[in-house]
Amino acid sequence: MTERVPDLDALRELRVDLRSDLAPVTVDAVRALLGPVASRALDREQTVPARRALERPSGAGIATFVRLFQLGETVTADDVDAAFPRVGSAGLARLGLVRVGDGARGGGVQAVVELSPYSAEDARGQLDWWIASDLSEVARGGAVLPAGHVLGIGGASRTLAQLTTRRPVDRVLDLGTGCGIQALHAARHARIVVATDVDERALALTRFNALLNLGPDDGQVSTRLGSMLEPVAGETFDLVVSNPPFVITPRVPDVVEYTYRDGGAAGDDLVRDLVRSLGTVLAPGGVAQLLANWEHRAGEPWPDRVGAWVSGLGLDAWVVEREVQDPAEYAELWLRDGGQTPERDRDGYEIAYRAWLDDLASRAVEGVGFGFVTLRRRAADGTDAAQPWLRLEEVTGTVAQPLGATVADVLDAVQRWADADAAELLAQRWVVAGDVTEERFHSPGEPSPSVILLRAGGGFGRTVRCDTGLAAFVGACDGDLAGSQIVAALAALLDVDAVALAAELVPQVRGLAIDGLLRPCAD
Repeated sequence: MTERVPDLDALRELRVDLRSDLAPVTVDAVRALLGPVASRALDREQTVPARRALERPSGAGIATFVRLFQLGETVTADDVDAAFPRVGSAGLARLGLVRVGDGARGGGVQAVVELSPYSAEDARGQLDWWIASDLSEVARGGAVLPAGHVLGIGGASRTLAQLTTRRPVDRVLDLGTGCGIQALHAARHARIVVATDVDERALALTRFNALLNLGPDDGQVSTRLGSMLEPVAGETFDLVVSNPPFVITPRVPDVVEYTYRDGGAAGDDLVRDLVRSLGTVLAPGGVAQLLANWEHRAGEPWPDRVGAWVSGLGLDAWVVEREVQDPAEYAELWLRDGGQTPERDRDGYEIAYRAWLDDLASRAVEGVGFGFVTLRRRAADGTDAAQPWLRLEEVTGTVAQPLGATVADVLDAVQRWADADAAELLAQRWVVAGDVTEERFHSPGEPSPSVILLRAGGGFGRTVRCDTGLAAFVGACDGDLAGSQIVAALAALLDVDAVALAAELVPQVRGLAIDGLLRPCAD
């Protein structure tokens, strides 16, 4: 099937009518029509429950949309004209979204792009968009995806959108924009958004999605063709977001390389090189946020490998690992992602599978980490921080999405407290964040707790184990007393040296402040 690019000139003419026809097609409306079981199955690219649900005679217009743009079915022109009363099948064809008549299977109407409803909420409120991308494997009838496939909105892009800080900024870079979803989100809180990609078709879809969905109150989105940071050399940005082609793929002829996920480098070199270079495009105070994979190599803990990437940059760096897959799991994930299955081509599947295992084994890779990297140029005057804040951690439990506000709050706290001395920290009057609870565990018959935990209910769901002194300090943080007064009172109560107690508590208080469990009292 020859890939077509949606027509921007036609969209400029038909935009109002198309948006009117699409208005009833929201994420909630599609879920209500299909039901929860079929909706979840469709998210897993299983179509039988959705097709079965669409046999019910209800929601005709939305049902036509789903059959046409998400299931890849050929639909009659009459049904399409009824579902799109203002644009009609002829208008959709002019827009480059469908084929009609002899160009479509069965002489009806056939989608040439996927069009999906998308809903989210940010600081400006609720948004309901429709995102064009290349046809999914489902809509292609199970055919293997072409190498130049432009991916729609998947789990990774949703994760990045929820992770990204959303404070108003001037300039944003969306590196490797794909269908443009990150650029569209950024346009709601930035004056200028530059979206880059190595695939001109991806940029065309980004332009189409921006014109279809953004309004006069949104920022300007421009697109540039090129690899990594080349299209923006010499420029700086207040925010950089990227879902880069981070997949670790064997560079052999038997394994297809997909533009949207494979950057052409060996192992995790692409992510390493990108992380090492992002500081060149960060304005003072600028933040970069990207998704990534990294290798766990035998005898080399992953924080040491990835820590070497972020050290010496003069930037604050925060690396969070959310999941680890062993080599076989990793190979299976990306083979399945590209539509390669043993049912379709057993010999080809085994050859590619072996190539993946051989490639990872050649570098003694025992697992592959999935996570995200946040970088920040801290100093407002453009100079690099003398002692950047570095954190590399595993957070494998449930987190409270969206995390963007939490990330922004942590970066603010780092700016204020990471380099604060003991006197400044103890001069502060602290209060406990409203979502923090305390848990105490007692062994049978023991009057004192054996374990004391502080738990944050939101954000990353931090759990901090406390000794008696820290628990008592936090318990007294109600905004009335300065930290130094609390330490003095505790030292007298526990009959310990106040200076020694302060030296023990200060780094722990700093950590609680950075993670938001303790907050400075707002007078």
